Amino acid sequence: MKTVVILGASDKPARASHALLARMLGRGGYAPVPVHPALDSIAGLPVRKNLREVPAHPDLLTMYVSPERSSALEAEIVRLAPRKVIFNPGAENPVLEARLEAAGIPVENACSLVLLGQNLL
Repeated sequence: MKTVVILGASDKPARASHALLARMLGRGGYAPVPVHPALDSIAGLPVRKNLREVPAHPDLLTMYVSPERSSALEAEIVRLAPRKVIFNPGAENPVLEARLEAAGIPVENACSLVLLGQNLL
């Protein structure tokens, strides 16, 4: 099972983060961990309020938050030490990406939904 932290998870079906969560649950092989400060559950899964509540070293952290929000989370992301971080379209943050790579965390600018569909996630 791959542990995938979804930062900016949504309970709104029209959002890409919600579609990713739903497709992971339908496929199996993934343990999605939704993170959103104002939600308690999505699709029956408990939602973590912040990255401090997520166990360290997940396989993937996929970002669905603005660069302004993600920049403030640099220390938490480094502490989390995911094996990889994906910045989805609209969440790109070149400064944070460079800092994470300097900390030894690989990053990618890509759409997690597309990667999942191509079995590359």
